[in-house]
Amino acid sequence: MDPGDPTAGDTTAGDPAAGDPAGDAAGDPAGGQDPLLFLQALQPLWSTRELRQQLREEAWRGFAALDNPLAGLLDMLEGSRGWQGKDPSLEAWVTCELQRWLQAQPRPGQAQCSLGLKELQARAVRVLAESPPSLAGPLVSIFQLQDADRSPLLAYVRQLHQEGKFKEAVMLSTKLKLQPELDVEKMGTPLLLQDKVNLVERYVDGFPDLQRRLLVLMDSWCQPDFDIRVVARQHLKVTSLKLEKLSPKVLSRQVLHLLERFGLDPALCPNVVAQQRLAALRYLCYKRFVERSMSQENWADHVQDLVGQNEWLQEQLLKLLTSHSDMATAAQCALDLSLPEARLPATVAAELSRLRLQERMAEAPFEDRRDDYYQLPVARENVHFLASWEDLARHEEELLQPGLVGVDLEWRPSFGTGGRPQVSLMQVAVEGHVFLLDLLVLSQTSQAFSQLVLRLLSDPSITKLGYGMAGDLRSLGASCPALAHVEKQLRGSLDLQQVHRQMRVVDMPAPSVDGTKGPRGLSLLVQQVLGKPLDKRQQLSNWDRRPLSEAQLVYAATDAYCLLEVYRVLCRDPTRFHLSEDLAKSLRPGRSQRPGAREQPSRQEASALPQQVPVAEGEDTTPEIQARAFRVVCDSMLQGLARSLRCLGVDVLVLGTGEDHRRAAEVARQEGRVILTSGLPYHKLRAQVRAGRCLSVDCSLKARQQAKAVLRHFNVRVTHADIFSRCQACNCDQYLKVSKDMMKQLMGLSGHQESPSNTGDEDAQSKDAQEPGSAPAEAPGGSTYDPPCRWLEASDLQASVPGTLGNGTRLQLAGVPVGVLRRPGLRHFYCCTGCGKVFWEGSHLGRVTANFHEVLEGPPAPASPASSPS
Repeated sequence: MDPGDPTAGDTTAGDPAAGDPAGDAAGDPAGGQDPLLFLQALQPLWSTRELRQQLREEAWRGFAALDNPLAGLLDMLEGSRGWQGKDPSLEAWVTCELQRWLQAQPRPGQAQCSLGLKELQARAVRVLAESPPSLAGPLVSIFQLQDADRSPLLAYVRQLHQEGKFKEAVMLSTKLKLQPELDVEKMGTPLLLQDKVNLVERYVDGFPDLQRRLLVLMDSWCQPDFDIRVVARQHLKVTSLKLEKLSPKVLSRQVLHLLERFGLDPALCPNVVAQQRLAALRYLCYKRFVERSMSQENWADHVQDLVGQNEWLQEQLLKLLTSHSDMATAAQCALDLSLPEARLPATVAAELSRLRLQERMAEAPFEDRRDDYYQLPVARENVHFLASWEDLARHEEELLQPGLVGVDLEWRPSFGTGGRPQVSLMQVAVEGHVFLLDLLVLSQTSQAFSQLVLRLLSDPSITKLGYGMAGDLRSLGASCPALAHVEKQLRGSLDLQQVHRQMRVVDMPAPSVDGTKGPRGLSLLVQQVLGKPLDKRQQLSNWDRRPLSEAQLVYAATDAYCLLEVYRVLCRDPTRFHLSEDLAKSLRPGRSQRPGAREQPSRQEASALPQQVPVAEGEDTTPEIQARAFRVVCDSMLQGLARSLRCLGVDVLVLGTGEDHRRAAEVARQEGRVILTSGLPYHKLRAQVRAGRCLSVDCSLKARQQAKAVLRHFNVRVTHADIFSRCQACNCDQYLKVSKDMMKQLMGLSGHQESPSNTGDEDAQSKDAQEPGSAPAEAPGGSTYDPPCRWLEASDLQASVPGTLGNGTRLQLAGVPVGVLRRPGLRHFYCCTGCGKVFWEGSHLGRVTANFHEVLEGPPAPASPASSPS
């Protein structure tokens, strides 16, 4: 007997005729227990969760008392339906316990051997079809279904499918591993029509041949002009059709997911690959003919690879050419790409014949606009292309010299038509020189190359400058296995993308070049700091081509060297770009000497921007930002969070009720704001803004807890002076100070009358304590509310309309209790110039200071008597 068997030591447990407690309570001992009465006897113990051990002991004694435990279990399951739900049930628990009891018997399998096992297996299959996934394993084990005759099982699955129970048929066949003996197209098509791709994915999991057949089926639905309604009409028993989910675009995404999930060859899905390539062609035509940011050579290079000999893609390309360009340009492209003349429109073919009589057309005029862009300030002979270890060895000392280096990477764009791109080139810029490392050769043939790169990136005395370094280093690790974890070993680095995010807090103009879409990313940073953007026309060129063109070499060198010049300008004049004056101190060489031994910077250094930013995932890489410089946009579900953040000086916009969530992404992009949202909109909004610019807020938290979480996530520094620096009602940060005498005069002019409930100072103070908009007076520690603002004077008011500012804002005087005017310690009021709300000294500052003391920095400002009006 198993030592863990609750029946061990009980000499009557195995004898159905013995007078055991379960037998006495639940049936006639001579004839064995009645299964339903047995189940009923266990119910009181099941309801008392603390007596689980006693429940198990009673159950095991009951199993021994049953004539046929297997038949008894089926009687219980067929006689009840409570076990079919998601919640735990006694029937499901008994099933699992019976499996354990059978495995603990001294002669395994003897209890299961009965003349009616096949009949029991047939009943068990019907129960299994309706059972939750958690019971599949126990039922298969108890009734030995894995060893049962598969013919009845297959017949039952096919019967379920014939009756229109497609989901049940697929789930049952998955539990019993019957997939190889069933038609995957027949089983999977009804579920695909109902948009149950996840269920079909589980059905073919572990069966490569079925996976290939499924993908071929789905790819056939992506061919041009295919009508999915034809398939739907062949499956009339399928209800809840979701044909809108089976558009070629959606299907293509699903097929690509399955290709990656199962690691299969994309050649299985030619239609999906063609759709991908068509999307890439549209993008390339936009870059070439609308944005005008690609040279003809680079464009033709990529297009030729995408189109190849595919006639359908050639036809689509011709349509794109004629829609984006004139006949002459279309003919030139057809000539460059060797498109079959027979497929050209007549007008394009005629123009092509004329071109063949002339020399190759010159590049369009926009190709020569050097003066519009930042130029590499390094002589061409100082740009070195290194393609062997001998080349590297000659320049090793310069590459590893302590100081500043700019680091960048280039790879051939895949336009979403392949897997992860392989890095082709690594650029390292030092003072007066740029080294271009040919990774196509070096990463494959020289281990010494990997060691040199690792020494460069891990040496804290060499300050590495980059833009989006985390992504670059991940690509480097994917391309060179010896550098797979290089991002974790990076020391002494500064990601200028982090600095750029701080600059974007303020609205810096970014004019476009040649009327096209404005520069972005590093090009925008170079424009804002150095005056001209980068020429990005070679960015999407073929970086795997050898030899690289002269234009590619110059572009690659410029991308790395500009980092040095941007950094020097930022260090020389950081305040011009709204950065800390301690910028240079934030990059002390040697701060990180070894992994895990990071020196903690002082608070003064911590506030300097940009900081030394490690790129390893999981580390806190967010630079500190002042509360008044932090700008967010909240969806309408986060009104309480918005008010809490405004209390602390954060610039917060809130979407109106019913306003489309996409508006948040638009505002965030236009004004450089961070999106705070909750629920389903997060996933859509996150894809529309830069990484790290959208945060999902936990709605189960109170507004105060949400605010603290947001501040910590974005490393926002809040001081006592930030509290109530903004109006909680309208977000305005401009106040006017109003003397008590002026307030009395304004309230008199507005007809504000004293009511009995507001007479007396005691009543006024009680009213003030309940007023949520009252400005705070003295807080714990002796601080006082005294924002920098000027006094309201008569010239600030409109003469014709009482209580109205010159900008048209009407003061909300009705919200001021008359009794407050008689408070002896109250000297003045404050009014918001945006909405006219009036604030006065109360207890609110103390409450906010106490509620947010964990995130407040610095001592509170000392209390001092308010200055008198001038």
